[in-house]
Amino acid sequence: MHSPNCRIYWGINRRLFLRALIPGAIASILQSVPPARAGNTATALVLSCIDFRFLEAERSFLALQNLTNHYDWTALAGASLALNNFPQSADTTTFWDQLDLSYQLHHIKKVVLIDHQDCGAYARQIDPLLSQNSDRERQVHSYYLSQAYWAICDRYPVNVELYFVTLNGWVEPILPMARSDRTLKEKID
Repeated sequence: MHSPNCRIYWGINRRLFLRALIPGAIASILQSVPPARAGNTATALVLSCIDFRFLEAERSFLALQNLTNHYDWTALAGASLALNNFPQSADTTTFWDQLDLSYQLHHIKKVVLIDHQDCGAYARQIDPLLSQNSDRERQVHSYYLSQAYWAICDRYPVNVELYFVTLNGWVEPILPMARSDRTLKEKID
């Protein structure tokens, strides 16, 4: 039977031994992380939802787009809904403030908007049963992504890309609707 003060190697108490190892382990981890880059440019501003379930899929997708460590990231509930005063008008203001700072300070050339399937913000704002009809869900997201697309294009000379992430992690491009397309708005109401 071991006593709580069990001594290991060279008479060092286990707790003291671990305390001595932890700073070295943390230093090793930190040394493996690349340092922040000098310079003030980024390729894009990314707006995604706050939903943790999609972070890895989004990061992997952005890496495949050659954007690793080259984007500013803003997360707001509902992503594209944030440009429509959800959950409050302050969220819309926050997005525009972040985009303006990213554009001015980091000279971005692109905005990437990423919505996702089974979004609680969309369920709360649009329809609690929205995710039960995948075609309608995609139409609704396409509508709000398109609204965001045109709002950004009206204010900034940047490329805007729209995406929808499914529950299985597939990232699908969304083509913006024509500015005058009102039929979809009628379908989603």
